[in-house]
Amino acid sequence: MAMMKAGVVHAPFDIRCEEIEKPSPKAGEILIKVKYTGICGSDIPRVNGTASHYYPNVLGHEFSGEVVELGEGVTEFAVGDRVSGIPLLPCMECEDCQRGNYSLCKHYKFIGSSRFGSFAEYVAVPARNAVKFANDVEFKKAAFFEPATIALHGLLRVPYRGGKKVAILGAGNIGMLTMQWAKIFGAAELCVFDIVPEKLEEAKKLGATHAINTLEKDYLDQAKAVTGGAGFDFVYETAGNTITMRMAFELAANKANVCFIGTPTRDLTFSVKEWENINRKEFTLTGSWMSYSAPFPGEEWKLVAHYMGTGELKIEDSFIYKIVPLTEIASAFEEFKTPGQVKGKILIDSEK
Repeated sequence: MAMMKAGVVHAPFDIRCEEIEKPSPKAGEILIKVKYTGICGSDIPRVNGTASHYYPNVLGHEFSGEVVELGEGVTEFAVGDRVSGIPLLPCMECEDCQRGNYSLCKHYKFIGSSRFGSFAEYVAVPARNAVKFANDVEFKKAAFFEPATIALHGLLRVPYRGGKKVAILGAGNIGMLTMQWAKIFGAAELCVFDIVPEKLEEAKKLGATHAINTLEKDYLDQAKAVTGGAGFDFVYETAGNTITMRMAFELAANKANVCFIGTPTRDLTFSVKEWENINRKEFTLTGSWMSYSAPFPGEEWKLVAHYMGTGELKIEDSFIYKIVPLTEIASAFEEFKTPGQVKGKILIDSEK
């Protein structure tokens, strides 16, 4: 029996690197030698909490690697292909799947939560759950594939078009990626809001035309100056913060489109005056969930592969907080026990 190293969750607050059986690809699957996996926010409560579906479990779904073995019937990949993983396993039979709304499938499974994932040396996935990327894209940057698709899906949840004024609330990794997509597709004015000066400076380097610190008392006046007082045509909230979610209502223009990409972690309330913006401005408000469209996995994944390949979608080294060897995976989750300590993505290096 062939063995491999994997980060195995045995119980809340108990993840260990240990030897488990190496998977073999079944018919229609490929075996990927994992290079890097990003720790997603959804992984944290599954390790530092009780959110894991079962024990023992192997998490990890934001990953890049190399194809090392093909299952029976696989013709679209070759050994040596550089790929990123597509974690969603929709049922393909329910009404939502038949409509192409795979993210809304009520019967889906997910690589790295309900099926063993990429906190391991190897992972086996259906061939349709991998996408190739160019040889000159670094493996560590390709581990950002899934977050980049989430940002693009959010951008396209509203009828986005170029030549308009766009606000991005939050300059974390998802915010930076959403901002770049808005730029790639032709934003006329691109304004990023955050409270960290270094992030705002980086946003400008990546193409933002304006960067506003919301800790400054006159930040709303600065925002009005960008739009001539009219507000922003497209507003994307990426932080999941109650403050920025309320702020979106204030910044939206009449007939604007507002999308909440960030995942909230606290109850959210609006004053009557704040909520009345929806009525008075008649803006459209929607949310965004995962990153899929028809035909599966969708244009989000094709466009990430293309624009990472051209270099127009940039994954900066500053997006990465730390790279941790798989053998030390427990130490990575210790970092999250101190609120605010992790500033960026932690990548797990499966070859160390």
